[in-house]
Amino acid sequence: MRIALFEPDIAANVGTIIRLGACMAVAIDIIEPCGFPFGDTALKRAGMDYLPRAAVTRHDSWRVFVQARTGRLILATTKTANIYTAFDYRADDTLLFGRESAGVTPEVSATADAHIGIPMAPGMRSLNVAVTAGMILGEALRQTARFPTSKDTQR
Repeated sequence: MRIALFEPDIAANVGTIIRLGACMAVAIDIIEPCGFPFGDTALKRAGMDYLPRAAVTRHDSWRVFVQARTGRLILATTKTANIYTAFDYRADDTLLFGRESAGVTPEVSATADAHIGIPMAPGMRSLNVAVTAGMILGEALRQTARFPTSKDTQR
């Protein structure tokens, strides 16, 4: 299981997701360009001392990421009726999350093997990307029985 962030805009969200990856023993792919300097203070503040413990791979572009990826690419989007809890996850899936400001491009959306979303109250547009990543990753880890054990993580 992996999390991929497509051209993220907000350093604090990336830091939070990197921390999530470290705590859940899930690798993180950052698809550049980012909308902030990668060493940004907000990234460090949100990621705290978990940043060095996370498996993070930075990709120079979408093209580079696509060439390196393995397994299915599962896109979290507000533009689907496919509910994330009804999807059948696999251990080698990559969960892809778009930019906070604009989501993903049509090319990226077309590349995804599946589209999933989180149902929300009427009139609501979207959740914070870090919240979305936590909810979807939790369901994927539950389904694949891949939550880390105390022997998998250092505390």
